[in-house]
Amino acid sequence: MVATQGLVLHTTKYGESSLIAKIFTRELGLCSYMVKGIRSPKGKTKQNLLQPLSHLDMVVYNNAKHDLQYVKDMHPAAHYSNTMGNSIKMALLFFMDEVLYKSLKEDEPNVPLFDYVVNELLNIDSASHEELSNTPIEFLLHVSRHLGIEPMNNYSVREPYFNLKEGRFLSAPSVYAANSDANVDYMLDVNASSSLHSVLECSMSHSAFPHLSMAGRRSTLNNLLEYYHIHLPDFRNFTSHQVLHAVLR
Repeated sequence: MVATQGLVLHTTKYGESSLIAKIFTRELGLCSYMVKGIRSPKGKTKQNLLQPLSHLDMVVYNNAKHDLQYVKDMHPAAHYSNTMGNSIKMALLFFMDEVLYKSLKEDEPNVPLFDYVVNELLNIDSASHEELSNTPIEFLLHVSRHLGIEPMNNYSVREPYFNLKEGRFLSAPSVYAANSDANVDYMLDVNASSSLHSVLECSMSHSAFPHLSMAGRRSTLNNLLEYYHIHLPDFRNFTSHQVLHAVLR
């Protein structure tokens, strides 16, 4: 058995009373767990423990020969009292949950990423609405760094256009298009590229993000989600950002 912390990402009904939960654990990475009897009358009080991004202290069975593991015990590791029932903060949680669920692979521990997400959950719980407008963009940039797919911030006057497939800034499309491997279709325009450069600079230096208009934030967020889609094969059919666009002004 292993004592670990976990972040719940997804659950699926199994049989009449059980659930299979995808949980991102600190020590073991993303694992699939059978949680027996939790949908029975006696187990229903524990169902709230398996909400998206619930932060748990767990004792789990870990048999390397089995793809499906079992939970022996679990209880809350932290309470986010200012998040539950808050439409903006809940939308952020669902967004973060979907990013992680569609980005992480089984059995690949990533302790720095786990600790970052837990800290971010605490920050969101204590933040005002005004402080959350750039959080989705910041989250995508930080997670990309932990996953090893962070965009290269090589922006310059000579290379001001970001190419989503190349993951770096390049020279003007009309110049670069002479190369058959140019991937010109993935080139952002100069304004979108400049916005991405600005948030990359701030993310890397841990400084305050620049002011972005609502349209600018939406465009940058959508471009980063497309970047994830290109570089992570299972990152498809993403939907939770649509709710964020509706609640974040």
